[in-house]
Amino acid sequence: MADDLMQCTVCGYIHVGTDLPDCCPVCGVEKELFEKKQAPDSKAAEAAPTAWRCLICNYLHEGPVPPESCPVCGAGADQFEPVFKQVQPTGKVDSADAIVIVGAGISGISAAEAARKTAPQAKISVISREADLPYYRINLTRYLAGELTTEQLLIHPAQWYEDNAIELHLGVEVTAVDVRNKTLGLSSRDTISYDKLILSMGAHSFVPPVGGATKAHVKTLRTQKDAAEILEAARPEKSCVVIGGGVLGLETGAALARRGVSVTIIEGFDWLLPRQLNRAAGERLAGYVEALGVRLICGGRVRELAGEQAVSGVVLESGEVVPADMVIFAAGVRCNSALARQAELEVNNGILVDNSMRTSNADIFAVGDVAEHQGVIYGTWMPAQHQGKVAGINAAGGQARFTGIPRSSILKVLDVDLFSVGEVHPDDGSFQLFEDHDDDRYAFFVFRNARLVGAILMGDTGLSARLKELIESQASCAEILAEAATAADIRQGLLSGPRVS
Repeated sequence: MADDLMQCTVCGYIHVGTDLPDCCPVCGVEKELFEKKQAPDSKAAEAAPTAWRCLICNYLHEGPVPPESCPVCGAGADQFEPVFKQVQPTGKVDSADAIVIVGAGISGISAAEAARKTAPQAKISVISREADLPYYRINLTRYLAGELTTEQLLIHPAQWYEDNAIELHLGVEVTAVDVRNKTLGLSSRDTISYDKLILSMGAHSFVPPVGGATKAHVKTLRTQKDAAEILEAARPEKSCVVIGGGVLGLETGAALARRGVSVTIIEGFDWLLPRQLNRAAGERLAGYVEALGVRLICGGRVRELAGEQAVSGVVLESGEVVPADMVIFAAGVRCNSALARQAELEVNNGILVDNSMRTSNADIFAVGDVAEHQGVIYGTWMPAQHQGKVAGINAAGGQARFTGIPRSSILKVLDVDLFSVGEVHPDDGSFQLFEDHDDDRYAFFVFRNARLVGAILMGDTGLSARLKELIESQASCAEILAEAATAADIRQGLLSGPRVS
C-alpha cells in the first residue's frame, strides 16, 4: 500500500513498510530522517507500484513487489525504489503483426517483453547467432569471478518463452535482408517474414591491429562462450595480461585474480577508466586494484604479442616483455551495422534512430549497442533495456519515446564503491568544479549554470541516486552553490535536504 512507503530524505531510498531499519541501507543516515511517502496519484490509497528500480544499477523490475535481489548487480530488495509511472502504451493493441527481433541481448529481450504486453496477438520471433538462451551479458564478469552459475546468467528460463509465445531461433544468423518484401534470409537457409523489424545485433569486441593478435590463447570477452573458454584456461599457476583498463578490463582482471591467476592490466591512457574518471579518481582507483594483487601498467603501449603458435607474452614499446599464458583484449567494441548497411538504413557510428527508436525505414527499429540516438551510442546496459522497451511498444502499435539517459557507471566486480555520472571532463572555464577527499572517500562535482552536470563518488556512494535525479531533472542548485566553498559543503548541502528548484 502507498501508506506503507517511507522515504529517506537524504538519498531518496524508499523503504516498504513502517518497520524502518536503524539506518538507511543506501546512505547510512539514521531512521529519524525518513518520512512517509504517498504515491503520486489522487487515489493514493489505491495506488501501488507497477515496477521497482534498483538504486545501484538502475535495473527495472516489473511487478508490485521488488525481487529478492537484483539480477544485474546483486543488490538486495531493500535497495529498490518503487516506480509508479513508466513507459507504456495507452492500452492493449489489437495487432497480429509479425515482429522479428534480431539479437537476444537485454535490448532485444526487453523489446520482446514490451511487444508481447502491448500486442497479445502479435507473432514475435527472436533470432540470435548464439546457441545459448538469452542471458545478462553484463554479468559475464561476475560469472568469471565465480559469483554466478550459468543458470543465474539467464534473463528468462526456456519455459518463459514458450509461455509468452515468443519463438526463439538460437544459433542462427541473419545473412540477408529484403526490405521491399520484408523478409530475412537465415544461415539455416530458412526465410522469415516480418511486418516490423527490430535490430538488436549489439557490438563485437575491437581487437587493435597488433602483431600476433591471432595466436592461440588470445581472447576477448563478449559472449557466454568467450567466458567459458577463458575459464577453461584460467588456472592459478597461469598468467594473464588484460589489454585495456576500462570497466570491462578491470572487472575481467579482478575476476581472474580472484581465481588465483597472475594478472597484469595494461592501459594505454595515463590513468584507469579515462572515460568515467578524472586523473585524481583514476589514480585513487589504481590503489584499490593493486590491493587485489593485480599489476597495473598505465601509459603502456603494446608493440606486439610474443610467442610461436600460442601467445607467451606482450611486448611493450618500451621493450619490456610481460609474460602471458593468455591475453584478453578489452579495448572497446564496434557496433554490428553490416545488416543495416545492407538494408540501406542511415548509419553513422551506429544506426541512426529517432526518439521512437525508428530508423530511416519506418518499419525498422534499432536498439542497444547498435543504435545511435542524438549522436550517442550508449554502450551500457540500462539505456539498452529502456530503448528495447520503447522499440517493442512502438513496433507493436503503441506509443513510447526515448529521450536520453545520463551516463553512469557502477563497478560490479571490484571490491570498491564507485559511481560516475555525466560530464566529468570539463573542457573550459564555464564549469564550476568541487573536489573533496580523505583516506576513505573521494568526491568530485561539476556544475554549469548552477546545475549539476557531472559527478564522481568513490568510497561513499550514498548520494548516487540523488545525483542522478538532479542531472536528469536539470534542477537548479543555485542556493546550495551560494553557500558552498568546497565539495564537502556541496555534499553537506545535498545531505541537508532538497534545496533545489
